[in-house]
Amino acid sequence: MHDTPPAVPDFTQWPSFPFEGDLRIKHLDDPVPVEPPRKGEGHRECTACNAPDDAYIWVGERWRVRAMDRPTGLPMVLILESRSHLDLGDLPNLLAAELGVMTVRLERAIRSLDGVARVHVNRWGDGSAHLHMWFLARPYGRLQLRGTFLSLWDSILPPISESQWRENLAMVAAWLAEFGGRPLAEPPRIQWQAPSSLSAQASREQEAAEQQEEPVSVIESDEETPVPADDPDDAADAAEGDRGDRASDDRTADDDAEATAGAKVTADTEVAADADSAGAKDSNGGQEGDAPQHDDATGEATTPGTATTSGTVTIPGR
Repeated sequence: MHDTPPAVPDFTQWPSFPFEGDLRIKHLDDPVPVEPPRKGEGHRECTACNAPDDAYIWVGERWRVRAMDRPTGLPMVLILESRSHLDLGDLPNLLAAELGVMTVRLERAIRSLDGVARVHVNRWGDGSAHLHMWFLARPYGRLQLRGTFLSLWDSILPPISESQWRENLAMVAAWLAEFGGRPLAEPPRIQWQAPSSLSAQASREQEAAEQQEEPVSVIESDEETPVPADDPDDAADAAEGDRGDRASDDRTADDDAEATAGAKVTADTEVAADADSAGAKDSNGGQEGDAPQHDDATGEATTPGTATTSGTVTIPGR
C-alpha cells in the first residue's frame, strides 16, 4: 500500500509565496543521532573571527556590520556580528543589552533609506556558531514581499544597481558612525562631465523628445524592431527602375542643355541684327563731323540728337 502524500500547506496559497504551479513536499529524512559541528565549533575554523575589518561597512569596539559581496534583489541586506566569538545564548548581560541597542539602531538606519518600508530582523544560527543577525529591507509598496518569504524573494528578484547599493551602504555606515565606531563603506564616485558635454546631451535629448510625439516601448523602438529581409526579385525591379529614372533624367538634362544653347544662338543673332540696323541708320541719318559730347549726369559719350537712359542706348531717328 502506497503512502498518501501529505496535503500542500495553506501558505502555498498566500500572495507572498514566491512559487506557483504543482508542488510536491519532499520526503523528510530520518533524524541523525549527532548533529555535525557548525563553523566555529569543534575543530572547524570560524570565518567571522578571521575576517579583517576591511571586509565590513562599519566596525566598533564590540560589534561589526557587513554586507553581501554583491547587490541582491532587496534594497539592503546586512549582518550584525559580535567581535567576541559568542552565540546568542552565550552573551553576557553587557553585550546582551548592547545587542538590543544595536538592533534598534541598525533597523532605523536601514529604514531611513529611500524606498524601504520595513526591516525584517532574523537569526537562524544553523551555519555558524558566531552570533550573526540578519537585517533585510522590504521595498516600499511591494506588498507581495511581506512576511516570512522575504529572504526567498531576495534571491528571486533582479539585483539592484551597484551604484544604488553602494550609496545605501555608505548611508547606513554614516548613520551608525554618528553613535561611534568607524565607517568603512564609501559612496560611489561621481561621474563628472564637462559643461559642454552636458549641454550637447541635453540638446540631443530635446531633439529626440521633439521627434518622438508619444512614448514607445523598447520593443517598438527602432533599435529593437527587426528589419525584414528584402525579396531578390523586388530588389532587382527596384534597381531597374532606378536605372530607368537616371536615364530619363539624363535625357531631360540633355534636352534642356540643347534648348538653352539654341536660345543663346538666337539671342546673339538678334543682337547682331540690331547692331547692323543701327549702323545703317546712323550712316544714312547722321551728320559727318559731329563730335561726340559727354553727358554730365552719366559721363557717357553721346552724339548730338541722341537721348540716353541709364543702361540703354537709343538710336536717333530721322
